[in-house]
Amino acid sequence: QVQLVESGGGLVQPGGSLRLSCVASGFTFSSVFMRWYRQAPEKEREWVAHITKDGGITNYADSVKGRFTISRDNAKNTVYLQMNNLKPEDTAVYYCKASIFSQWGQGTQVTVSS
Repeated sequence: QVQLVESGGGLVQPGGSLRLSCVASGFTFSSVFMRWYRQAPEKEREWVAHITKDGGITNYADSVKGRFTISRDNAKNTVYLQMNNLKPEDTAVYYCKASIFSQWGQGTQVTVSS
């Protein structure tokens, strides 16, 4: 079955960086677009970034463009989210998702605070 395991979250000061990872299993990873989403307290889950099967095309929400970078390693069945210049409004639980499946992982908490 489809499994997604996110990691790499934590507490960071404004302006800091984190790198999130998501290890996927249960499907042919290299054949699927991958996405990152986030959900802040008392807010709807929102799309953050998207990457095509070979990593050749990426897209970002306006709120993170220029600060976040999505990438993938198909040999490791892993998608990454490099987050730089973090802001308090980036505080949320971050989730990865395969574009064609409905399953979500458990998420990883990112807290940006001084």
